Amino acid sequence: MSPLTIFTSSAKVYVVYMGTSTDTDDPNEILLQNHRILSSVHSGSLQEAEASHLYSYKHGFKGFAAKLTADQALQIANMEGVVSVFENQKRSLHTTHSWDFIGLGEKETMEIPGFSTKDQVNVIIGFIDTGIWPESPSFSDTDMPPVPAGWKGTCQSGEAFNSTNCNRKVIGARYYHSGYEAEQHAKLKIEELEKEDDNDDDDDPRKKVSYRSPRDSNGHGSHTASTAAGRYVENMNYNGLAGGGARGGAPMARIAVYKTCWDSGCYDADILAAFDDAVRDGVHIVSLSLGPDAPQGDYFSDAISIGSFHAVSRGITVVSSVGNQGTKGSATNLAPWLITVAASSTDREFTSRLLMGNGAHLKGESLSVHQMRAPARIISASIANRGYFTPYQSSYCLESSLNYTKTRGKVLLCRHVERSTESKLAKSEVVKAAGGVGMILIDETDKDVAIPFAIPAAIVGKRMGNRILSYINNTRNATARILASNARIGSHPAPRVASFSSKGPNALTPEILKPDVAAPGLNILAAWSPAVGQMKFNILSGTSMACPHVTGIVALIKAVHPSWSPSAIKSSIMTTATVFDKNGKPIRVDPESRRGNAFDYGSGFLDPTTVLDPGLVYDAKPTDYKAFLCSIGYTEKLLHLITRDNSTCKNQPFSTPSSLNYPAILVPNLKSSFSVTRTLTNVQKQRQRTIYRAVVATPHGIQVDVLPHRLVFSRYGQKMNFTITFKISAPSQGYVFGYLQWKNKKSRVTTPLVVRAAPSNLGVVV
Repeated sequence: MSPLTIFTSSAKVYVVYMGTSTDTDDPNEILLQNHRILSSVHSGSLQEAEASHLYSYKHGFKGFAAKLTADQALQIANMEGVVSVFENQKRSLHTTHSWDFIGLGEKETMEIPGFSTKDQVNVIIGFIDTGIWPESPSFSDTDMPPVPAGWKGTCQSGEAFNSTNCNRKVIGARYYHSGYEAEQHAKLKIEELEKEDDNDDDDDPRKKVSYRSPRDSNGHGSHTASTAAGRYVENMNYNGLAGGGARGGAPMARIAVYKTCWDSGCYDADILAAFDDAVRDGVHIVSLSLGPDAPQGDYFSDAISIGSFHAVSRGITVVSSVGNQGTKGSATNLAPWLITVAASSTDREFTSRLLMGNGAHLKGESLSVHQMRAPARIISASIANRGYFTPYQSSYCLESSLNYTKTRGKVLLCRHVERSTESKLAKSEVVKAAGGVGMILIDETDKDVAIPFAIPAAIVGKRMGNRILSYINNTRNATARILASNARIGSHPAPRVASFSSKGPNALTPEILKPDVAAPGLNILAAWSPAVGQMKFNILSGTSMACPHVTGIVALIKAVHPSWSPSAIKSSIMTTATVFDKNGKPIRVDPESRRGNAFDYGSGFLDPTTVLDPGLVYDAKPTDYKAFLCSIGYTEKLLHLITRDNSTCKNQPFSTPSSLNYPAILVPNLKSSFSVTRTLTNVQKQRQRTIYRAVVATPHGIQVDVLPHRLVFSRYGQKMNFTITFKISAPSQGYVFGYLQWKNKKSRVTTPLVVRAAPSNLGVVV
């Protein structure tokens, strides 16, 4: 059999995960071991084994990725020392003024009163994303000191990228494509960027470049990196909109780039290779604005869960996005060792004025810089149907569904399917191609997401859409004029949880709160790749944009408290978050503006002015996460394979995942009474005695008792336990929400309480 035989249609890429690697493991020996395993399923042929091999993971953890048949994968899964074997699945990208809105200072300092964050120059953030556009002013290294001495990374050369593209700001860059290419069955196409002056098709995806290098041809990676750690840029704007100075949360922190995401997505084999290198390179934080689709699989059959487990075990904080599916129970990146971020609005919106022929002045959301010079007749797209398309189909302005004669010179009222992945931008292009001069799009779900339409256009909600439709139906020759977009600040209560932001409860382990916290993710302006639309900056929405806001704050915490563990950093962010908007009212959730809860925003909206001095933290060590794995049913044998140490499930400190020392307490199946013990660590530097008192907002129908009711701390680092007991006091349905707050004159340490009473017949065999 020739080496090419393995690349048959029946072979796929699989990841073979073999647990923790230790400092004594020889990387060369690990590679040889991987080849031996592969040759054993290739009839002893080392040549075929090497041909099937894609990656060896040998720094943060052990394992490899290889092209295998299902039978070969099953053989390896049954071998001694193998934790899991899973297919190389695709993960999706969870696709400024926001820092002013959050409450951080101006320009480069980003100082928080009472603390110096100047040591952010020693903090290295690893971004696993689509790469970077190094020439962007957001990544300038002007006035930055030399690269930190402990950095072990590299600047990998490739298409349109070499070592000179790294500097004192972007200190490392790597790219990974073996997992992607193996799945795509084709090499990346390297094309020259076609530059055409003032061409409307500059961002035509057919002309898109894919650089086989760390260079960003997508824009997403540059956007997230600059949001978290971009330098101050004097006049950042999007086509003249939202102009002003802008910067990232930690503008003097260092950036290390790990490009794993390509146009079709990000593959597990490449993500794990990036994690493996990031651990060795010496990053302090990993930021991933990407994840699986819901429902998420088991923790150790998921590349992000595996990579982050080993990163966190080595003291690296990992920040991720919760996903953009927007529905109840759709949260992803569920592992308790991750910080998982939901998306909220800021108080800035991008609106276009709609001047109706009846004198009504309405507004819709838009990034369109196009403007109608004069009013034009407005019609419902349903009456502009073409050929075999029904009026219902054409009402959604589907491709080829519009009749040119009926559409020409008119404004069309189109609809968007709720939670659809259809491109709203494409609808404006369909209307334009059919001769339309404007579009009003009815979209109740994501009406606040601004879109850079191809013609004068704007998004409205269902209520306003029905009002416009009524005007059209009751007026002969109804008209409308759509003006260009402009940015407005302070017009809406904010923050609000964005409608697209995925929600809890945690579908894998309901005792762990997800998301953990919310941050701005709606209409965020940041750096961009000129390979797309020839723009230097762009406005995007998604939990992808929320994640790097938290990443930037983690960098500032790391600068002030370098010895804090990932869990202490997470705790400081969660326990200082707020559940109130800027007007002091409870945070609402789009699109229906209902009152939010912990499944929408986790512990609340990020508050960087208090994170550096939380008073107390819920700390957890790697051993606690091992105990957590035991509590959810991992066997001792499997645990040993994952950790490669003497970990055991015997005499573990807790038997339920509710007992993990997490900064939120969830009891998803309360039968009559249930108690949970938590440990708080004092991180206030003051030497005097500090007293905290418990304040409880009880969930409806639940009695909550806290013992002791008072905690007295006398030194830094001191730990104290408390026990909280839940009892059913009145009937309730579904989850109910409250909070526990440890309070003194200076600090408020707030912990969400989430409880669901078990049905009375639970456990009865029918």
